[in-house]
Amino acid sequence: MLQLKDHKIAIPIVLFAGLLWSFGPLVVRYMNEPNLVPWQYLLTRGITIFCILNIYLYFEEGKNFYLNYLNVGFSGLIGGIGLGTAMITFIWSITHTSAAITLLCLAAMPFITALLGFLFLREKVSTNVWFAIVVAAIGIVIMALGKNDEGSLFGLLFGLISATGFSVFSVSLRWRKETPKFTTVAVAGLFCAVVSTIVIIVNEGNFLSTSHNQGLFAIHGTLVCLGLILYSIGSKSLPAAELTLLSLTEIIGGIFWVWLPILGINEVPTNTTIIGGFLIFMSIIYYSLTIKTNRRFIALN
Repeated sequence: MLQLKDHKIAIPIVLFAGLLWSFGPLVVRYMNEPNLVPWQYLLTRGITIFCILNIYLYFEEGKNFYLNYLNVGFSGLIGGIGLGTAMITFIWSITHTSAAITLLCLAAMPFITALLGFLFLREKVSTNVWFAIVVAAIGIVIMALGKNDEGSLFGLLFGLISATGFSVFSVSLRWRKETPKFTTVAVAGLFCAVVSTIVIIVNEGNFLSTSHNQGLFAIHGTLVCLGLILYSIGSKSLPAAELTLLSLTEIIGGIFWVWLPILGINEVPTNTTIIGGFLIFMSIIYYSLTIKTNRRFIALN
């Protein structure tokens, strides 16, 4: 894999990766009634992720790239299912609540990862990190209190499940460091495609949506893959603290794009979302300041 040792080059690469990911919620908002075709979305997105990552691995590692699948192991399967579950619950979350709520739930992922690492890998969690976790939890509770309708609470719940799925993926890679990471992501895409296919067959639904939606499904999968590749390249030469802060590009950008009136969505966060989101952002900044020498949570380095 391409190695970057120049810190000044790595920063804009990671920022650009976050920028690509930030367009995901906007793409979903441009879809026609995505809440009615979640399985068609997941099928196309999963196939897109699986194909693009395997093409990337072919050019990166040669024709024997498929041998990575033999080294996935149990931890890779757990990570792939966790990531696949995160992808599935993401679309249920963002189609039932605001993009800001979904993204802010995903912003809590470092803290969920720390908790899972503590529970399953016996990793120590410092007092400072526990403090950041409590502050972030308060922020999430405030956002939940501002959602009186059942649909929005449903979206917030699935946002937290999505963040947990991403955290399971991260912890699985720390559990067995030799697990091929991009192959695990490809497994997640395949998992989404298989589950979606089964659900569509059982419900006797259509495998395809409109051509407009199908194009957007594929675009979202492409944005995910390109962001992963760039993030992996840039993360090699950046400490965890900087990566944590740089990853906020996805959250801030995602909220901004769906709010920006010129783009046609104009989705304005509520006051409770802003207050809760502020606490989550502060907890992330505080968290990053306490892990200046800790690289262990980085998923794709």
